[in-house]
Amino acid sequence: MSEALLEGVLVVDLAREIGAMTGRILADLGAEVVAVDPPEEPAWRHGKRIADASELDALLARADVVIDTPYAPGAPTVDPASAPNAVWVRITPFGLTGPRASWQASDLGIMAASGNAYSTGDPDRAPVRPSEPAGYAHTGSEAAYAALTALASGRPQIVDVAAQEVVSVANMAAPAGFAKTGARGRRAGANIGRTREIWPTSDGFVSYGLRGGKARVPSLETLTRLVAADGIEASALTERDWSTYNPNTLTDEEIPEMERPVEEYFSRHTMQELYDIATKQPFMLAPINSPKEILASEQLASRDFFGPIDSEAGVVAPRIFATIRGPETHSTAPVDAASALPEWATNREPGSPAWKGLKILEFGSGAAGPIASRYFAEHGATVLRVESKARPDFLRVYALGPKNPHGLEGSPLFDGLNVGKLDVSFNLKHPDAIALVKRLILEWADAVAENFAPRAMRGFGLDYDTLIQEKPDLVMISACLNGQTGPHKDYPGFGGQGSALAGYNYVTGWPDRAPVGPHGTITDSLAPRFVAAALAAGLLYRARTGRGIYLDVSQVEAAVYSLSPWLIDYQRTGTPRSRNGNRSPLAVPHGMFPAADEGKVGDRWIAIATWTDEEWATLAGIIGGTTPDGTALVDPALATFEGRQAKIDEIEAAIAAWTQGRSRGEIAELLQAQGIEAVPTEDFGDFVADPQMAARDHFVELTHPFMGPGIYERNGFRLSDAPSGYTRTSPTLGQDQDWVLDELLGLSPDERKRLEAEGAFD
Repeated sequence: MSEALLEGVLVVDLAREIGAMTGRILADLGAEVVAVDPPEEPAWRHGKRIADASELDALLARADVVIDTPYAPGAPTVDPASAPNAVWVRITPFGLTGPRASWQASDLGIMAASGNAYSTGDPDRAPVRPSEPAGYAHTGSEAAYAALTALASGRPQIVDVAAQEVVSVANMAAPAGFAKTGARGRRAGANIGRTREIWPTSDGFVSYGLRGGKARVPSLETLTRLVAADGIEASALTERDWSTYNPNTLTDEEIPEMERPVEEYFSRHTMQELYDIATKQPFMLAPINSPKEILASEQLASRDFFGPIDSEAGVVAPRIFATIRGPETHSTAPVDAASALPEWATNREPGSPAWKGLKILEFGSGAAGPIASRYFAEHGATVLRVESKARPDFLRVYALGPKNPHGLEGSPLFDGLNVGKLDVSFNLKHPDAIALVKRLILEWADAVAENFAPRAMRGFGLDYDTLIQEKPDLVMISACLNGQTGPHKDYPGFGGQGSALAGYNYVTGWPDRAPVGPHGTITDSLAPRFVAAALAAGLLYRARTGRGIYLDVSQVEAAVYSLSPWLIDYQRTGTPRSRNGNRSPLAVPHGMFPAADEGKVGDRWIAIATWTDEEWATLAGIIGGTTPDGTALVDPALATFEGRQAKIDEIEAAIAAWTQGRSRGEIAELLQAQGIEAVPTEDFGDFVADPQMAARDHFVELTHPFMGPGIYERNGFRLSDAPSGYTRTSPTLGQDQDWVLDELLGLSPDERKRLEAEGAFD
């Protein structure tokens, strides 16, 4: 690389914790980031220049991007008019508009309001959030993409980032599904669906799903062999045809019969023993890593993922979340800017979508890749998916069953993750189909995005090194679980395994129980934001220089990157912060408390936290009464944080006794009016009916050609001078075949007929 992707971009960073990661991401992508009086957090200060308030006016006069968090405690108050030529990214819990715009919320309240916490945890306890701030991780990374999207528009914008909406999208279309199914979400503990996902080993826990589907058959067969080889009676496994296995059709008696031998096998072995097997043969298992295992990872070391952040103390942290390289043969000479501009970069009329005219060709399936490209579709890009009728996206296949009358066109999950896109079918085992796809890349696409296993694109002859021989200005991004290189690059896994490897399972749940996976298998929902930001930076680099770029993003690395403060804290203290329910080392109280039933809807909770002694005094005065041991809540012994920590069980019990007789709305309105964080814990039905979502037009109503009317979620930010949204649902398989073959490729009727007969479009 002769220069950084965002070279020449000046970012003024005024953000507090909710947006502190945003500037670090932009710095890692090559922007000059100047943080003015930032909070003390070495992970997110890294790569930034630190300035004091005396420099602020001069910096704002030159800024290309300004990041601020206007409602955050201690955040500076700055008028966007002070930087009229900049993209101004404003990050808040609920957005700048709507009835809850001024509400207070930390990561606790954001996770509660998004519907995500409601479906995370154990059914007999309160909803939980990861003990590390996952809501901030989602929000900070999406805000980075939002900033780059605004830059792509070519004009100053106010970018309104609402964390509640950001995190809701991590629920993988579940809120939209409520409108059709009435499913409000549920907490399943160590299970996903009907079967167990988290298992104890001799020294920890592993993630292994007894879920079905073609992609899991080799893993289930491996498990069966391993259990039998250990001498464990396992007829419930050995006598099963895994090719037809569907956990949804099991009887209640069959499930424990299957799980008993699996549990015994795992309990006999260490996490490392089991993971060593998984890295050498099909075995979709992952250890639930703590910082110790992450920092010792052979895979991460091979990719030079960690670098020094405090050399004297020997502390390291993730260096960057993406591997970036340009064509080995590209010229480093200046490129005439006018001739270098792609078509999308010339469509910058006021009021037009930010990515209007951008053309992305997408390969792959599942969630992590398609969610990333959906960001671009929402903001005006044309995203064309390449599928195969013989091997369609596995999300389509997962939906097959007796309750789905629409076959491959009846997958709500595929529909939600691919709204706004186009679709063409090519059989990539047919040489003529490969040639046609290559033409689309060379003649039509501005960018290629793929999330196949590492060797797939090379096998098709569509890898970056091959394509740049004919298209040196190609922008291409690959996003898979472990990245394109390293000893574990071919390790098979989905988001559940990624969450375990990256540490998110380790920090989610209750200290006296097994860890759980955050709802939405977090690497599937978090990594796409990093993928989208990297691709956006690559496109801006192409527009500025005329040169191509290749970006390799590992889902696991993106998630580990977001936990950088956690890793640094472990290295400095020697003790890993683990799951702790909803408690925080910085606030008492800090939790989710039971609220009164609302009509026929039970399981009601509200998130409450006080962050200062003054806030606690206000809350104690409102609640009144005493703790179970007779201490008055207004007693001076509880006036300090240390005093409250010593009585945390009693304080939580007293708050719960007060909240359980009141509705969530009543409590929230009362406490928010006093400046106290109190946020209803929403299930998916609550979220769909949330007046804040209605005010922000979060849902778009469209009609799918098979599944009928539905609602589709927009992502978590709005641009002040660039509309966004969707005008079509997800595509049916091969829906845009005629347009691609006739208009883009110009095939003659005879040629098309021949290729159809040969199966080139199957």
